[in-house]
Amino acid sequence: MSHKINPEFQEKAKKAKDKKASLGKDIDLSSYQSEGSGSPLQIAPGDIAAEDKHRMLSAGVMLDDLSQRSGTFIQKDNTPIHHTASQEGIEVMATSEALKKYEWLEEYLWKAVQVDADKYTAHVELNNADGYFIRALPGKKSVFPVQACLYLAKSKLIQDVHNIIIAEEGSELHIITGCAVAKGREPGLHLGVSEFYIKKGAKVTFSMIHSWSPEVEVRPRTGAILEEDAQFMSNYVIMRPVHSLQSYPSARCVGKNATARFNSILVATPGSHIDTGSKVILEGEGSKTEVISRAITTGGTIVARGYIEGAKPDVKGHLECSGLILGDNGGIIHAIPELKGSIAGVDLSHEAAVGKIAEEEVEYLMARGLTREEATAAIVRGFLNVDIVGLPAELNAELKKAIEESEGELF
Repeated sequence: MSHKINPEFQEKAKKAKDKKASLGKDIDLSSYQSEGSGSPLQIAPGDIAAEDKHRMLSAGVMLDDLSQRSGTFIQKDNTPIHHTASQEGIEVMATSEALKKYEWLEEYLWKAVQVDADKYTAHVELNNADGYFIRALPGKKSVFPVQACLYLAKSKLIQDVHNIIIAEEGSELHIITGCAVAKGREPGLHLGVSEFYIKKGAKVTFSMIHSWSPEVEVRPRTGAILEEDAQFMSNYVIMRPVHSLQSYPSARCVGKNATARFNSILVATPGSHIDTGSKVILEGEGSKTEVISRAITTGGTIVARGYIEGAKPDVKGHLECSGLILGDNGGIIHAIPELKGSIAGVDLSHEAAVGKIAEEEVEYLMARGLTREEATAAIVRGFLNVDIVGLPAELNAELKKAIEESEGELF
């Protein structure tokens, strides 16, 4: 990504380039190839290989018909290869191009995520990473979702990504991000930094669908800053195998009556280790949050975290984690809900449960004509049917479709 390098960020990143993350398995970056980003390209979706489009579709990214999208962005390895915006007031481009177009954008870099948080954020900065820039102008609302695909094609490569999302005052953005890998069992490492800036009265719905492989390591780093009356809804789905994933997205509700919601659907297949959660700081008076996760293991490990801190009067927060253990493959679910209140007048709560499918439920459905497998599938489907309040109908339908298409991984 060719833009003016900030010496302060570079210096902080250099000091943190060996800093281990506080959570999750540590990864030796030297065992992967580092490759700088190339100049953004503009490849027509029709010219992308059919196999690649099929893999992207498994992560919810549709390229054969863009009429139901307000914009599209595709990054292959470390180079953006396509971007379009089809609605007035919605901007979609490579971060590098946005930094050239808007001098003021430099002021947004590394404000929602710290550049020296760990060696993964440091690597993104030191490798001058590219990514997507998505912005809704004041008062503009995306008619259809904006879609973005981060596609890892080269074996043993570190994919560095730095995304900036800005919803200006009174605007509304719906975004679907699909992360996918080209080949079935090739190793790779994805480092993705995403910074959200949600202005007064703006709303962002962000849905991420992961379709990795059993040899890929994933380390996203996400932060959101919400101003007065802003709304941020994050929907996170991973149901296909991954070697390890560690993420802990955070939201700071700095404005009065800001609202942040995190919904996660997690499935750990044998050999997968998923350590993820959400952290919300309620700094604005009257701000609210809800963090809900559904976790299933068929043999892998899931660490489901949640943290809410109330720092102003009249804030409300609720954590909910439900886990389901399928089969006898040694799967583990570790739920870690955490609440912190630092002032009178906060209202914070949590509930967590981990268990297995009740045999009487299976027998009840079998007595009505279902096979054991069909009965189990019906129960699992109901367990994963999280009611996401406020989700647009189009996004709700696409999330349900992604979940249904992944159900084959469970049995």
